[in-house]
Amino acid sequence: MNIILLSGGSGKRLWPLSNDIRSKQFIKIFRTADGDYESMVQRVYRQIRSADATANITIATSKSQVSTLHNQLGDSVGICVEPCRRDTFPAITLACAYLVDVLNISPTEPVVVCPVDPYVDSSYFEALLRLSKLAQNDDVNLTLMGMEPTYPSEKYGYIIPGNAKLVSEVKSFKEKPSAKIAREYIKQGALWNGGVFAFKPKYVLERAHQLIDFTDYLDLLAKYETLPKISFDYAVVEKESKIQVLRYGGEWKDIGTWNTLAEAMEENVIGNAILNETCENVHVINELDVPILCMGLKNKVVSASAEGILVSDKEQSSYIKPFVDNIDQEIMFAEKSWGSYQVVDVEEESLTVKVTLNPGHKMNYHSHEHRDETWTVIAGKGRTIIDGVERFVQAGDVVTMKAGCKHTVIAETELKIMEVQLGKDISVQDKQKFDLP
Repeated sequence: MNIILLSGGSGKRLWPLSNDIRSKQFIKIFRTADGDYESMVQRVYRQIRSADATANITIATSKSQVSTLHNQLGDSVGICVEPCRRDTFPAITLACAYLVDVLNISPTEPVVVCPVDPYVDSSYFEALLRLSKLAQNDDVNLTLMGMEPTYPSEKYGYIIPGNAKLVSEVKSFKEKPSAKIAREYIKQGALWNGGVFAFKPKYVLERAHQLIDFTDYLDLLAKYETLPKISFDYAVVEKESKIQVLRYGGEWKDIGTWNTLAEAMEENVIGNAILNETCENVHVINELDVPILCMGLKNKVVSASAEGILVSDKEQSSYIKPFVDNIDQEIMFAEKSWGSYQVVDVEEESLTVKVTLNPGHKMNYHSHEHRDETWTVIAGKGRTIIDGVERFVQAGDVVTMKAGCKHTVIAETELKIMEVQLGKDISVQDKQKFDLP
């Protein structure tokens, strides 16, 4: 099975655990068999591999998420990188061109497209396999998966099938309705549109050539920033007549708010927190190294991270976005391909960051024009390369780099460093990369 996972979003509805780099799919909240925690993307990726060990998985995403994907899924994961965000139609077209022109997949071999972050069980992936087989039918251009609704939701579009069979032609599509209208749709046998499609790449690329002037993947990539923002639903799905829908009635949740996230949590507390006996229906996620004590709370969610602290009624938590839009601050935590960093102090002319490198990983060899840096190793062992000179470092060692100095660090074990940046113009843009000597 060829599968394209769409990974986008800024995750502002799950602040403070999410930010412009760390979208909701990267938050680790699901307990694994070995007692650790995994994120939504790790969970879905693992579930696909369990359903089809030979599946060809490509993740379509923006540049800002690439490092996190490598951190969580490894360096070998297939990624199609969007130069900028242009909605789902350009993203899916670029991914199809990538499969055909770069990975040399046949244009007539079925491809399944779905979001990277649904909360589902194994039956969902069995349905994806069936969806892929249905897409082999030459009489149909597009096959959708429609989710059987569990309540009259106002946040999903609806698919009206022609009949109640497992596989049916599509009669019509309906935009996100009011709850009252949604009830009427459900009486007609309507299904939620969960954004899951299957087709042959040839079909999507032919449709794209009607709307976009490009020759192949590299040409489309070069022109990507000039493409109009348009959804796959609007550009393709709603205009297709040879279309069918596969009915899906298994577990499926779109975890996009704190309320739905709490419902998916297997435990009430993740991290250092205490709930007294008078708390009811309270969920806490604490990523800070300080305890949280909750007393007498009911129907609340509490979350603390380097980005901030949220204390909210669960129902009210769905309305968080406009408030978070008004918060203007540094990205305080991010995962990189080599590990992670957390900002611990911000001053006018200094920035202090705790850096954690995974064993065997290294930063890019780079320099900064406008700031000096000092590394204090607080745990682990590794090597630094400063202007071509290699040096072994371990806990207690201090390394100083002046502006313009080329430097990197390589972790032999897990390596933790306190990095102090000093300068009048500290910026993430102030970085020039070099090849290692």
